[in-house]
Amino acid sequence: MIDGNNKLWNARTAGIVPHDNIYYGKCLIGGALACGSTHLFITPLDVAKCNMQVDPGKYKNLFGSIRTLINKEGSRGIWKGWEPTILGYSPQGALKFGLYEVFKDAISNFVGYDYAQKYRGLIWLGGAAAAEFCGCLALCPMEMVKVKVQTSPPGTFPTGLIPATIAMNKNRKTTRFPYGSIVPLWSRQIPYTVTKFYFFEKTVQMFYTHVFTEPKTNYSKTTQLGITFAAGYLAGILCAIVSHPGDSIVSLMAKPEYKNKSMKEITKDFGAWNLCTKGLGPRIIMIGTIAALQWWIYDTFKTAMGMGTTGGK
Repeated sequence: MIDGNNKLWNARTAGIVPHDNIYYGKCLIGGALACGSTHLFITPLDVAKCNMQVDPGKYKNLFGSIRTLINKEGSRGIWKGWEPTILGYSPQGALKFGLYEVFKDAISNFVGYDYAQKYRGLIWLGGAAAAEFCGCLALCPMEMVKVKVQTSPPGTFPTGLIPATIAMNKNRKTTRFPYGSIVPLWSRQIPYTVTKFYFFEKTVQMFYTHVFTEPKTNYSKTTQLGITFAAGYLAGILCAIVSHPGDSIVSLMAKPEYKNKSMKEITKDFGAWNLCTKGLGPRIIMIGTIAALQWWIYDTFKTAMGMGTTGGK
């Protein structure tokens, strides 16, 4: 591409570290580590949140839900679904973070230097949406298994990974496995990721423009990673709000009474307000923490690999 000064410009080589295939491969690994580990870590919150969404009359608040689950099923009750969680979110994270870098560079090179600078925010949005679209294809089968395991009454559905997957596959007409939840999953994940990546990049940009005004390389790795964590948490709060209705629908689709209903029918029956608010508090805590930790782990991995942290002026 040609920039405003008529010099050859390529987004893949414009930064301090060239974005070659090895760079993208490292981003895939960093994304897998970030998403797989964080979602595994907050499994108890996820179990409580899912049950608050599907049975709000019984599970009314976060800590009360956790106590109820432990009383009914023991400590294992709050760790249900940990296996499909890590198997689903590791490849999803790899594609989300790794392909985001790929799509950002590809779109920037397609539009050229001037438009890449002028419409940087739109490129962030487009790259994030495309990356998450692909990530959901890797996530959906295990997400369906996870939600079914976490929301089924004790003794009514297998809790182990292999028996649960076999049961889901055996009853495809009822469970709609493996891609019956792909549309509501896209409706949850794409707004989530677009918000997460755009506001993270924007917040980091604001930090380095208005607060940490020296060149980014003048700051220690600890300071840069602290900025990463703060920007990730702020972005995560917004992610939780915009993606919560889709997340509620994904959870409700695991209930037998909603097995043959469309998203529109579920919304009408459960109520739009309930979709937007039931379980939102735990989700804000959960997603804020997840987003901050994911960006911190991802950027820590990138820093350890000599790639630097994400974002800047």
